[in-house]
Order: sequence, then structure tokens, then C-alpha cells
Amino acid sequence: MTPKISTVHQDDTHRLVPCRHDDDSVLKRLSESAERLEDLFELDSATNDRLLGEANLLAGISVHELLFGVPHARIVNAAFCHAHPAGGRFNGPDRGAWYAAFEAETGRAEVAFHKTLELQEIDWREPETFAFDDYRADFRSDFHDLRGDARFADCLDPIRYDVSRRLASGLLAGGSGGIVYPSVRRTRGTCIVCFRPALVTNVRKTVTVTMRFKNARLLPEA
Repeated sequence: MTPKISTVHQDDTHRLVPCRHDDDSVLKRLSESAERLEDLFELDSATNDRLLGEANLLAGISVHELLFGVPHARIVNAAFCHAHPAGGRFNGPDRGAWYAAFEAETGRAEVAFHKTLELQEIDWREPETFAFDDYRADFRSDFHDLRGDARFADCLDPIRYDVSRRLASGLLAGGSGGIVYPSVRRTRGTCIVCFRPALVTNVRKTVTVTMRFKNARLLPEA
């Protein structure tokens, strides 16, 4: 059972990336010494999955798939090389993907949900603030489409990702560019997961989004 394919022409999709992960290495803030910085960069290269991927040393993605010489290539590559250890809705722990939302409100709702879970896991009871850069990207390609298709309702389970990962694994192996699907965290919102770095186009950093949580039990303030 395979989802239908839709041609997606969507500009200004939103992906929220923590501000600390901008294109300017945070290592530059640790030392003004060129010699010391060289040592820090060498250490970072040995443990940074994006750099390992760009050296063709990751099993989950080939260097030939990654981007070079285009604006924010490192941000895009990081999305595919730095997979969450537990995986995501449509990817496993060995290969990441570019998740984004068609609407700014949807992107915020998706990130807020996961940040709330992180705070709940450590039973955080104090106010906390997170800042994100909104990276916008455009898509012009064919994607598998789960919208309005009841056959794939299990892929949109609020908690379990096993069915959606199996679907994504098969589609990825078959050459799929990714999936368009209804947001699980915001009614009437739309999300996209792109499996191929080359399909993430015209990436640009726009506004900073700040989320303020009173505690782990409350969603962030507007």
C-alpha cells in the first residue's frame, strides 16, 4: 500500500532551528587564539556528525547527497546527519530528514509539543525560554501525500512512530522525495518531511521565534 503522489509547489515553509545552531560556529566564541581554535575545530570534526557526513563517514547518508556551495548548506546537511537518537516520525536514528511546516503557526506548535515533552522528562518546574531561527525553504517536486487518506491514519498517531517509520523506510528505499502530511499538533496545519537534501531549495534564515514556558506542564506563552 503506497500513498498517492502529489506535485508540491510550496514556498516559505518553516523549520525552527535552535539559535545556537547557526552557520557561524559556536567554537569561535570559546577562544580568540587561531591555534587554539584549530585544535577545537579538529576535536569537533572528530565528533560532529555533520562533518563526518560531509567526509562520507556516515552509514546513513552518502556525501554525494549532501549540499555544498549553496546558502545554509550546513544547516540542511545537519538535518540529515544529526538524526535524533530515538528517530522521528518518518526517520530512524541513522538518517535524519528535513521536517518543515507550511504555516508558521504549525511549525511553532510542532516544536512546542516536543520541547514540552523534553521539559516533562526532567520534571522541569522553573520558567524556561528557547530561541529559534525560522529557516524558510521552497519545494518544487513530487512527494507522497497522506492528506485525506484514511488508509494511513496510523502514521499520524500522536505518540507511536513505528508504523510511520516503516512506511517512510520503504518509500525512501524506493526513491521517494518525502511525504506531505497533516500536522498532528495543529488542526488544519500541514507538514512536509523531505528525504533528499537536494530538494530543500532557496533556504534563508528569517525571524527569531522565542518560546517561554512557565514550567513543564504548560505550553509556551503566545
